[in-house]
Amino acid sequence: MNKKIWLLFVGLTVMLLLTACGTKSKEDVLTDLKEKVETKGYKADAEMTLKMGTEPQTYEVEVWHKDPDFYRVNLKNSAKNQSQMILKNEEGVYVLTPALNKSFKFQSEWPENSSQAYLYESLVKDIEEDKDVKFSATDKYYVFETKTRYQNNKMLPTQEIAFSKKDLSPVSVKVKDVEGVALVTVKFSNVKFDVSFDKKDFDLQKSMTAAKMVIPVMGEIEDKEFAVKYPEEPLEGVSLVEEKKMATENGNRVILTYDGEKSYTIIQEKAEVAPATAGPIVSKGDPVDLGFTIGEVTDSKVSWTFEGVDYTIASSDLTRDELVTVARSVQGEAIK
Repeated sequence: MNKKIWLLFVGLTVMLLLTACGTKSKEDVLTDLKEKVETKGYKADAEMTLKMGTEPQTYEVEVWHKDPDFYRVNLKNSAKNQSQMILKNEEGVYVLTPALNKSFKFQSEWPENSSQAYLYESLVKDIEEDKDVKFSATDKYYVFETKTRYQNNKMLPTQEIAFSKKDLSPVSVKVKDVEGVALVTVKFSNVKFDVSFDKKDFDLQKSMTAAKMVIPVMGEIEDKEFAVKYPEEPLEGVSLVEEKKMATENGNRVILTYDGEKSYTIIQEKAEVAPATAGPIVSKGDPVDLGFTIGEVTDSKVSWTFEGVDYTIASSDLTRDELVTVARSVQGEAIK
């Protein structure tokens, strides 16, 4: 065999080996991911850690998805005795808070209208819609760096998503701030594809009953006092100008007034447990992921419940993004 033939043979062998090793381009992997998304249903467990307040908070997440648009996402923080469930069925989108026996019904495009770090198809959509997505591969993982589609993506603009080379299951997501620091980390486990579900698995009453088994309904709340919380990021050019406490039949209501370049009001009061016969509360807003809890946002206010306290931020000056930014920062013993 002469030298030219030998070199040609070696070159062909190397090419065949590379092909056999499964070297794939960004476009190849995205095509495979989009095909994988078409699964009839999947289950996934995950651990979500948030580093947005004074201390990291960790949530256990359980995801059920029935193609095309039924969802049941259970989020639980055992340390805080906090649990919520997001449910989507043919009747609408619901957010359940079992400890207070409350459910809110939304006519919303969730989860299509924003990034959802714990939903497989949402991660694939993030990759598909980012024309500047970055791609790399390791021995075990395909890794994408993308923009997020959060309503307030100025705070969390980018994310790093890793998928298993073996079966394209999600492995981890790191959602980063403008400085590249991961403030939200999701680590997946027990991902199962082609899972069969019945419609009744996404029934509101059945789901509320299941959620109450995890976090039982509170008894009557005797302690009406609570620690007032302040926004760590009140917005530039805005400061606290008044703090007022009012007595109500259910305890105290605290009203914080912020003014300056823009103005808004924060109302805090002890949450009430709904009667056992209570039906869903119909909301005119959209569900919004605040990181530590799921709230409700409209063009003029954002509201949520956390650790037995109801919070509302109301303003005619702030945009939805600004409302959400302030709400995310109302944590811990913040600077007034």
